[in-house]
Amino acid sequence: MVYAPELRTHAQNVCTLYKKAMRQVESYYCARNVVRYQQVILRSRFDANKSVTDGKDQRRLYRVGLHELFMTQHPVPIAKFPRSIGIAGGVAYARVVQPPDWVLDYWHPLEKAQYPEYFKRRETRKCQYIDKWEKGELM
Repeated sequence: MVYAPELRTHAQNVCTLYKKAMRQVESYYCARNVVRYQQVILRSRFDANKSVTDGKDQRRLYRVGLHELFMTQHPVPIAKFPRSIGIAGGVAYARVVQPPDWVLDYWHPLEKAQYPEYFKRRETRKCQYIDKWEKGELM
């Protein structure tokens, strides 16, 4: 399935900007009372421009906000979540590691004896794969 970015309204973009700015404030300050104070200041800045109705001014303010967010980003942000779009390195990023297939070749024979049908089928498929590789069918 090909990832297609969804269309977002200006209000959704502003809400996303607001949430990212709030998370960034949490990255900069440790004390909860200082974090809350800075978040209230940030909210008042957003509320001051809430009544702007001109589309050009709205887009300009949004771009200025994105630029300010980028210029003040924390070098090691602490607020990363597993399903945040575009954030590699979130709390669940690459948590489940799929071991490569060759790891099964190093199992002890007693471990392989617990799953005889699986390893029999695996050996036949490995032989078929090697035959196809030698014939040049896999290139």
